[in-house]
Amino acid sequence: MTGLLDEIKSLAQMREAQGGKWDNITPEYAARMRSQNRFHTGLDIARYTAKIMREDMAAYDADTSKYTQSLGCWHGFIGQQKLISIKKHFNTTKRSYLYLSGWMVAALRSEFGPLPDQSMHEKTSVADLIEELYTFLKQADAWELNHLFRALDDAQQAGDKAQAQELISKIDNYETHIVPIIADIDAGFGNAEATYLLAKKFIEAGACCIQLENQVSDEKQCGHQDGKVTVPHEDFIAKINAVRYAFLELGVEDGVIVARTDSLGAGLTQKIAVTNEPGDLGDQYNSYLDGDEIESASDINNGDVVIKQNGKLVKVKRLASGLFQFKPGTGEDRVVLDCITSLQNGADLLWIETEKPHVGQIAGMVNRIREVCPDAKLVYNNSPSFNWTLNFRQQVFDAWKEEGKDVSAYEREKLMAPEYDDTELGKLADEWTRNFQRDGAREAGIFHHLITLPTYHTAALSTDNLAKGYFGDEGMLAYVAGVQRQEIRQGIATVRHQDMAGSNIGDDHKEFFHGDAALKAGGKDNTMNQF
Repeated sequence: MTGLLDEIKSLAQMREAQGGKWDNITPEYAARMRSQNRFHTGLDIARYTAKIMREDMAAYDADTSKYTQSLGCWHGFIGQQKLISIKKHFNTTKRSYLYLSGWMVAALRSEFGPLPDQSMHEKTSVADLIEELYTFLKQADAWELNHLFRALDDAQQAGDKAQAQELISKIDNYETHIVPIIADIDAGFGNAEATYLLAKKFIEAGACCIQLENQVSDEKQCGHQDGKVTVPHEDFIAKINAVRYAFLELGVEDGVIVARTDSLGAGLTQKIAVTNEPGDLGDQYNSYLDGDEIESASDINNGDVVIKQNGKLVKVKRLASGLFQFKPGTGEDRVVLDCITSLQNGADLLWIETEKPHVGQIAGMVNRIREVCPDAKLVYNNSPSFNWTLNFRQQVFDAWKEEGKDVSAYEREKLMAPEYDDTELGKLADEWTRNFQRDGAREAGIFHHLITLPTYHTAALSTDNLAKGYFGDEGMLAYVAGVQRQEIRQGIATVRHQDMAGSNIGDDHKEFFHGDAALKAGGKDNTMNQF
């Protein structure tokens, strides 16, 4: 981007060329407003963030310690505050993304009210949330730069040239809050054409990365619930193609597709795959169907479906719903085939939905995938559906037992109990949890770690704590001690909520537009001056 002083000079020349008609326009103000709005469209954002994500993927391939992370956000304000917090604590947003969860859209953003994660919410609600998130992130840029510009005004008025030059350098080298979003398109909300049309809406809103799952669109379930139904690979590939065409049509050539497989926990399929010869992709898919071998036509009853499987006639098992059943214990094999097939047909990253957070289990599948696709890497759901405390305590218990260590002091099924918190096992389990993302990145090919719906839980927890105190004996102290005092002491920007919502930016614009006649909100009687 052009430096501030060069921008001011260029705008001054434009004003002069207007022969006095623009004399009310101050070049410094116009340059300031340009700096505070660096992305004019969602496609600008998608192209910018896609490049970042591709660079991060290459960096991870060279060094697995450079994995990326995100938290799921269900409102623009939540996403904004997350990025402001990251910049405050780490002085950069590098390798920090946003995740947009279809689960949270269904539960919190549907006009129908709270819904289960079954793709019943409005198709456009996800694209609307992408746009909202980036609106709030752009506002965070404007807000932070506003403070820099006001500080620059003060330095210039005080004649402090060194301070002014330092602030100009910060403005010229400003790091935006705009980061990649991984956006959940569920199973595509219909056929491939529906997937393509919706993907375009995502991308136009700013998404550089779209996550697509191999469940049947009209039978879609949350990845951590029962009853999941997958589709044959040919159907899923068509939707991958649809998303890629959407990226290319809109000029986002670096767009990233995450192919998610739910096969590990899915025991059903809606239809039998088309196959033309033994060993082709359809035949491989059908080889996992459960059924009984038959000897003759007399073994076939009305309505039975018979296929050729491994050279033998098999009557496949079909439920009353019309769905077909997979053989028990084939989940991991189907996952591996899904992932290889997706990577070979245009996907960039994988998502394997698992039933527990276990590095060894994930690595076992990824290593098999990498035998065919050496650069395979994952986006992994650090799901709140897991009982992380119990899972890791049981993993430590099992490891100790296998090593021959005495575990008689612990009851495996009751390890969630508080009395285990300060035990050797409890502390080691917490350490394993702390290292899960680092270990997964190094050992299991996990490029991106996300938590799908953490802010759903944090909103509920903080609200519960406030309500308990405020409506109880603490009264106003519950808010003052538990919220406002902590905001002040921890430097949380929202303590000055008028400023966070743009009051100071509005005041500056009044001065730009009205000059000395501006009626500002931030004067001496503004109670926010107490902070």
